Formats: sequence, C-alpha cells, structure tokens
Amino acid sequence: MQLEKLQSWKSMISLLRTLTIAFAVSSSAIASNSTINTVTAQSDGAGDVQAVKLKRKIAISRFTNETQSGNSFLVSESGNRIGKQAADILSARLTDTGYFLMFERIDTEKTSAEKLLAGLKSEGVAVDYLIVGSVSEFGRSTESDTGVFSRKKVQKAYAKVNVRLIEVSTGRIIHSEEGAGEAISEAKKTLGVGSSAGFDQSLTDKAMSAAISQLTSNLVENMTSKPWRSYLLSEDGGSYILAGGASQGLSEGLELKVFQLGKTIKNPQTGAMITLPGKEVAVISVMMTFGDDEFNEISYVSKVSGSIGSDLSKYYVVSD
Repeated sequence: MQLEKLQSWKSMISLLRTLTIAFAVSSSAIASNSTINTVTAQSDGAGDVQAVKLKRKIAISRFTNETQSGNSFLVSESGNRIGKQAADILSARLTDTGYFLMFERIDTEKTSAEKLLAGLKSEGVAVDYLIVGSVSEFGRSTESDTGVFSRKKVQKAYAKVNVRLIEVSTGRIIHSEEGAGEAISEAKKTLGVGSSAGFDQSLTDKAMSAAISQLTSNLVENMTSKPWRSYLLSEDGGSYILAGGASQGLSEGLELKVFQLGKTIKNPQTGAMITLPGKEVAVISVMMTFGDDEFNEISYVSKVSGSIGSDLSKYYVVSD
C-alpha cells in the first residue's frame, strides 16, 4: 500500500515538473515575441522622415516696465528689473522650442566688451524678427478672512505682458500678442493650528512666468508660419553647396526644388516692393550634410533634373 502511494506521489511530481517546464517555455516565447515587436516598432519609428524646417533668427530688442509698481521697489541698477526679467523668461521659452536662433540685443554692450578682450571684430548678424515688449500691468494684493475659529490669508500677484513682432526686412509690425498671468499663495489656520506665511516674493516671478507662457505659443506660430526656404551658396566640382543641414531636417537622399526668383515690382498703393512668384527650374538631391551646429551647417547637393545658371543669387530652394 505504501509503495502504491509512493509511486502516485512520484507521478504527481513528474506531472508538475512537466507543467512547470511547459509554462516557462510558453512565457519565454511570449516575452521573445514582445521583444521582437518592440524592436520592430522602434525601427519603424526611426525610419520616419523628419520635417524640413528653417530656424528663424530672433532677437529681443527691448522689454520695458511701464507699471508704477515695478518703478517703486522692484528695480535693478538700470531701473528696469521687471522688464529685464520678462525678456529673460521669453528668451528662455523661445530657445526651448528649438525653432529659433536667438541673438543678444539687450546686453550687447557686455558682449561687445568681451569681443574686444578676445580680439574679435565687432560684427553682427542681421535677424529675421525683432521682438519689442513691455510689462503693461503688474500688481499684488493680500486678502485676509478671519472667522470665529479660523483665519485665512491669501496673497495674489498679477502681471500682463504685451509684445510686438517686427519683420526686419520691411519694418512692419506683423503681429501683436498679450499674455496675462496670476499666482496665488494661501495660508490657513484653524484653532491656532495650520500654516502661516509672510510676504512671498516668488509670486511676482510666477505671475510673470505665467503671463509669458500664455503668449509664447501664438508668438511661435506666427514666426514659423512662413514656409522653409534656403539658398545655393556656391558650386563645387559639379555639385552645389546649400545653406542648412541636419538640424533643419535635411538628410541624404532628400529631394528639393529650385526656383528662379520672380520679377520685383513696386506697389504704388503701399509703396512696398513685391516679388512675384518664382518659376521651378530644377530638382536637387542632398548628398551629405556638414557643420558643427545649425548656425554654420551646409549641405552638398547634386542636380537631378533641370538647369541652374551661374548666378546663384537668382535662385532659392524649397521643400516639397
């Protein structure tokens, strides 16, 4: 009887081992399939074509504080602490988008002095857009609410910022934007238990940051609304050198269209010079890109079809 029980136990143990091994193999196969699918998805994503985009050259030329609050106690040596803070926040926001090349205009005296110390010539780069702005509203308030058993203190800071976007080539104001922001701090006590708060200076910074963040998206949309355009810089051994590289989305094998500049006429109604639409004359293909960063990148391109004259200043390049 004991022998039969022992054999039965051995059979059960053998069956359990078989099931365990089968489950482990099945789990391993599922994990392998999941890994393969994941790698395939990553490979498919890596093959996506990056959109061609042109990084615009931007400078913030002036940001003033037009409020009375800032003139009383929130000032720096130049008397414009809030305006300088707003300019710094806006510059950081625009730089973080990755769509622009930012140039210094507010602190040019400091950068020019460093160039002199380094023995460099004081040469600048013309930008596409200038941003002029001001802090038009700023204020703080403190509200207290005292009950029988509780006391509440609320501090608020409010800021409103106005900016104008100027197209340097024409001097026109092409867009204006307004942003407002508010920051609130609250402290409450009940029966003497709770938190207490003194003057919170950080609310000023938070309100200014919120106002800048509100207008940034619309500002970016207007500055990037124009289609990508580049230019042929030189001819080199049968190929051409194109302004722009990998940071603008150019990659090997990408085909671009070459247009000849249209005729320029003057509009007597507005006094503006109007360039008529160009004519497509050739198709080029990117062979390789070269450069340290987006500021000095170039691409070598070859002509696929059409004809390009010797005067390259008469042509411009666009993407499909």
